[in-house]
Amino acid sequence: MKSERASAPEITGRKSTGSVTIEAAFGIPLFLFAVLCLIWLIELQSIRFSIANAAQNAAKSAAEDTAVIPVLNVWKLRSDIVALTGEERLDRSIIKGGKDGISCMGSYVSTQTGEMNIRVSYEIQLPIPLIGQPSAELEQSFKISAWTGYMSGGDGSDGADIVYVTDNGDVYHEDYRCSHLHLSIRAVSFDEIQEVRNEGGGIYHACEKCGFGNPVGNVYITDTGDRYHNSLNCSGLKRTIHAVKRTEVRGLGGCSRCVQ
Repeated sequence: MKSERASAPEITGRKSTGSVTIEAAFGIPLFLFAVLCLIWLIELQSIRFSIANAAQNAAKSAAEDTAVIPVLNVWKLRSDIVALTGEERLDRSIIKGGKDGISCMGSYVSTQTGEMNIRVSYEIQLPIPLIGQPSAELEQSFKISAWTGYMSGGDGSDGADIVYVTDNGDVYHEDYRCSHLHLSIRAVSFDEIQEVRNEGGGIYHACEKCGFGNPVGNVYITDTGDRYHNSLNCSGLKRTIHAVKRTEVRGLGGCSRCVQ
């Protein structure tokens, strides 16, 4: 009886240890896979958001080109999307092929409505440990009205009496294509921002509206600005252009680039 009582805890203890070992063998890999899936989902939302913002800004630039030739240059559209998102960012992402995996084929301008139909497609690598790196195709699409120019109004005034201003600008412009009106946005690595200079040789500072904290990856700058931005949607990267009569811009100087 004593030997039986002494051996019972020993046998029970061995069974318990073996059970914990088996649970750990299955539980730890499942936990790590769940963490991997969570990281993958965060990266998926991040890259989708970045490409969507870049596509909208690239489409606005393409809309101006269609005012001259009603044909959408899908290769330039793709190049602008890659530049705005950042080549390094795309190459490090879960997109299959990196920057070369972005496609804008299928985008076009409707000859009937004048609307631009933008279609951006790419494949993402799935976090499944199988041979051949399985992927899934994603597509983001939207419509944007083609740019038709600025209207001078129906008062019969000469087009030469029309100038262009922005909400916060301190000069007026005679040419709506002036580079001061249409920002050239590009993506640079935040680690290199201290080495980058604008056209005047100045450095870039954090935007007061969106430049909070230390960004991870790329930030967005313009050649003529002195701020870097964390978001492409920042109002500091946008220009609202108004066509007004020259007589209404008293107190404003003329742009050094487009006013003779």
